[in-house]
This record gives sequence, structure tokens and C-alpha cells, in this order.
Amino acid sequence: YVFFKTGWSMGVTLTACILAFASFQALQAARIAKKPLSVLENNALTTVASGAGYMTGGGNMAAFGALLMVTTVRPPSVPLIAWFAVIAALGVFAAIPIKRQLIDEEQLPFPTGTATAETLRSIHGEDAGGDVEGSKKAKALAWAAGFGALVAFFRDAKAPWMPFNLPSAISLPVTLAGHALKDWTLLLKTEVVLFAAVALMSFRTGWSLLLGGGLTYAVLAPALLANGAITGTGYKAIVAWTLWPGAAVLVGSGLTTFALDYKSVLKSLSGLTAMLPWGKKTAAPVEDPEECPGWWFPVGFLALSPVVIFLMGWLFQIPFWAGLIAVPLAVLMGFIAARVTGETDVTPTKALGPVTQLIFGIITPGNISGNIMSANVTGGIGLHSADLLTTLKTGKLLGASARQQARAQLFGVLAGAAVVVPAFNLIIPDPSVLGGDDWPAPSCLVWAGVSKAFSNGIGALPESARLAVFVGLALGVVLALMERLTPKHLKAWIPSPSGIGIAMVIPGSNAVAMFIGSAVAEWMRKKRPLLAERLVVPVSSGLIAGESLMGILLALLMFAGLLSR
Repeated sequence: YVFFKTGWSMGVTLTACILAFASFQALQAARIAKKPLSVLENNALTTVASGAGYMTGGGNMAAFGALLMVTTVRPPSVPLIAWFAVIAALGVFAAIPIKRQLIDEEQLPFPTGTATAETLRSIHGEDAGGDVEGSKKAKALAWAAGFGALVAFFRDAKAPWMPFNLPSAISLPVTLAGHALKDWTLLLKTEVVLFAAVALMSFRTGWSLLLGGGLTYAVLAPALLANGAITGTGYKAIVAWTLWPGAAVLVGSGLTTFALDYKSVLKSLSGLTAMLPWGKKTAAPVEDPEECPGWWFPVGFLALSPVVIFLMGWLFQIPFWAGLIAVPLAVLMGFIAARVTGETDVTPTKALGPVTQLIFGIITPGNISGNIMSANVTGGIGLHSADLLTTLKTGKLLGASARQQARAQLFGVLAGAAVVVPAFNLIIPDPSVLGGDDWPAPSCLVWAGVSKAFSNGIGALPESARLAVFVGLALGVVLALMERLTPKHLKAWIPSPSGIGIAMVIPGSNAVAMFIGSAVAEWMRKKRPLLAERLVVPVSSGLIAGESLMGILLALLMFAGLLSR
């Protein structure tokens, strides 16, 4: 739900640890659970939740949505569930051999993993007043979830028996270039998930979204209409052109950041060669019953790779020989992604996906579905490898068993794969709504656009769009360089390339709402830091959970015929 609304995959570990704590408090109050949830039990729960939640990331839903936008191919649900599951499981196995190097020896920070460990310690009473603090965060999450669910219900539940409906958006009676602001998608939506999503991110991302959205819909779009580059106002008409520079900004910044992290890439490659038969050997470590056995990775790779290659050919007509290239390449990319994540907390899927799309655009020209889904392999393995290592970092700080966490992550990705496909079919029964104002699906638009460009060639685009692609690439490179070279205390004033790029492929209303959410969270962090530490994460998480779950419930009621669409 959040992914197709905003374009971001949400890391659910912090949400899950607070939600788990709240759930077990309720179970204790009802005398169902006799003991409180321990910090290590909660860590196990958040490991499962992280694996399941990130099934929307790594290009999984972006690739699937893009596939439905550019082709009539719609794979059957059961094989598609198997596809997503085996890719994610390969990512989990790929993380096992490098955990010792990245976490035990080099002790890379994995910032999200470290933050999750601190949150778990806080709410479980390892710090003074932890139980009280955990209860306050749990209550804040519950109240916010209830509010988000109510807003979504009274806004989206359409039926004769409903006493009233909240407006889906509020517009101002102002015109721009002869058209109402709402025609340029500049209005305020009442979707609380938009406010909450960016509150969990940085204010820099929020104001970059506003800057990018304002330039796109208040400056660029009117100029495009005046010059005849677009045929009308409205989101679909505008984004059909702005998609190209927006995607180019994301690809340009992603590839530049990836190149600037060349030391991490080289370290990953050197670490990989050490595992090969001719690599430099050290004394074999004593087998630790809490660590993952070394044989798990080769056995998992040998067992799952043929399944991935078979499904690539069966579902997406990717030649067998191309599959033999894709899977080892994706595992290599997974190693690299894990190190970059450990050092920067950013998994470079925006770079790894396009690199794979470019390679497959060359070796299998014209195969758009194969181009998209081969990049899905790279993105999925890379993200889930990095995700397991992030949760293993949490476990390392808390004294958890790495072997049990790997099993929990495998369970999570299997559960997530079983959920995301039917959930997609439920909330988006007609894929033609993707890329529209209600379901902008910006990441799907980007993946589809990049795939078209690499499969059919940039020359197939209109001249103005080709120019926009090169300008966007240049802007992405410049912003990534500025981001890396600017002193840390000034970095908050450099526009986020991700924020600028995403703003060009979501409605202006989304950018406005997301900016407001980030501004409120930043104000609290500056003016009331203790209150912000207590409320920002649980309230934002609760709003997201409440609206998302109510959206699923309303979709079920519509499917049953109890509500109208």
C-alpha cells in the first residue's frame, strides 16, 4: 500500500518491534500470555517482519508493476510467489558467508541495525524506565493507527449507508497558466500515509520533494504545455514526459554514488575471492553452534539457482544462457550491496537494477519483460542480502543467535512472498490504475521507463525527452557529487537526488503532503527532542499501519460487494 502510494519501500523493523511489544502487552492484560516478551524474542519477531516487509523492495513490486504497465504478460500467482520467494531466499543465503567479514571482523555500523538494537533495549527496560517508555510508545502507535484507520474509512468507504465521506483532497481556488492548481496536481491530499512516510526519513528528503514537485508541476509542466510537448494537464499527461528526466536523475545519482563507493566494491570482490578454492586461506574457525554453518550458502545457491533460471525462462522468456549469467551476477551484486549498506545505510538498488537492465538490453534486445525481471533478480538478492546483515547487526549487539535469525529471515521472506502477490491482486485488481493519481506507483514508472530505454534504445524517444534524459543524468551526477563532497554540516542544504527524482514521477499533491509530514517531524526534533524521540517513530508507524490495513479491509469489502469502488 505504502509502496504504490509513495514509491518508497518502508523498513519495518522499528515499527515491528514497537508493534510486537504492544501486542504482547495486550496479550498479558488479557491473561493469554503469561510472561512479557523478551528483547531477544522481539528481535526474532522483527527479523521475520523485516524479511516479509522488504518483499515490496528490491525491485519486486516495482518490477511486477512495471511488467504489467508495459506488457500484457501476467504470470500466474503461484509461480510468481515462488519467483519472489526463491530470489529473496538466495539473498538470505548470499549474506551468510560475508557476515563474519563485515560484522564480526570489520564491525561495519549498519546504522538501521544499530538503531533497532537501541530501540529494543529502550522499550524492554534495559535502560532506566524502559518498560514505561515502551508502554508509552505502544499506546502512541495504537492511537495513531486508530486515527489513520478512521480517516481512511470515512474517506474511502463508499456506500449508501455511509453518513458522510471525507474529501480525498482539498484544493485552493487559485489558477496557474490559465488552469486551476488542481489541474496541475497541486492540492492537499487527506492520505495520512503520505504525511507519515517521510516523517520517518530526513527533512532533507522532505524539502527536496517539495522543491522537485514545485519545479515539476508549477514551472516545467506549464512550459511543456505552452510548447506543445504535452497535450494537456493532469498527472498522467504530465508524468508521461517528466518520467524521463526523473528516472534519469535517479539512475545518474545511483550510478555515481555506486562509483564513488569503489573501495567498498573492491573490498567486496577481495572478500569474495578469499572464499574461492584458490583464495587466500586462514585457519578454519571453531564451529560456533550459534553461527550459520559455512555450507549453507553453497547448498542454498546450488539448490535455488536452477529454480530461478527455470522460472526466468518459463515466466519471462529469458533464454537459459542469459539466466546462467544473471544469477551469479546477482549474487555478486548482493555481496557489493551488503557492504555499501553496512557503510552508508543505503542499499544501491537504484544503481544495481539499471546496470542489470543495461546488460540485458545488450544481450537480449527487445525483450522488455525479460529486461525488467532480470533486474528484479539483482535487486531482490541485493536487498535481502543487505537486509539480513542489517538484522544480524542488531542481533550481534543484543547477543542473539545468527543461525536462528537466518532461519527467521527465511521464514519472513516466504511469508512475505505468499502475501504480496494476493495483496497486490486485491488492492489493485485493474493494473491500468498504476501510474494514475490514486496509485502513482512512481518506482514502477521508473523501472518501466528504464527498461523501455535500454530495450528499444534512447533514439525511440521524442527529441525533447531525449534532451531531458541527458539533463536529468547530469543533474543526478552533480547532486550525487555534491552530496559526497559537501562538508557534513552543510549536507542538509544539498537537494536529495532521490527526493528530486521521485518528485518528478509522483503527483504534486503527494510531494506537498510528504513535505508537511517531514516538516512537522523536524520541528519536533528541533523544539521538543525528547517528545520527538518518544512519538515520531510510533505515531508515524501507527498512521501508516492504520491507513494501510484499513485500505486492505476496504478492498476486501469491495470484493465482497459490500462497498462500491
